[in-house]
Amino acid sequence: MTAERPFKRVLDRLNGAGLRPTRQRLGLARLLFEGCDRHVTAEQLHGEALSADLPVSLATVYNTLNQFTAAGLLREVVVEAGKSYFDTNTSDHHHFFVESTGRLEDIPADRLMVQNLPAAPAGTRVARVDVIVRLIQDDC
Repeated sequence: MTAERPFKRVLDRLNGAGLRPTRQRLGLARLLFEGCDRHVTAEQLHGEALSADLPVSLATVYNTLNQFTAAGLLREVVVEAGKSYFDTNTSDHHHFFVESTGRLEDIPADRLMVQNLPAAPAGTRVARVDVIVRLIQDDC
């Protein structure tokens, strides 16, 4: 019986994306990808890294998140100027955003239909449409 190397799936994911598995990348990838799909800010991931005894700077977290996004491992969801979440679910889908709590929740792509998009300007094409439905909580 052959045991799978620790972190093999995360290591394979980084290698498959063409990213060298540095200690920081591997540690942050484990926090992001071992488990269920999730939405995380750079600050949240930085806190998780420090709690997991992974000494990384906030700048390294931002750089790594941007590298993972450029490699297609994450999707950046900008909810407002200066406020981004990184989504481990890179499939086609949309989001609910609860403004008072900052909670982001997936909306499956087949639950929302976008119609009558204008034609893309000459020399461009639509890559994807991202819809963020902003929610406010009722006062009850």
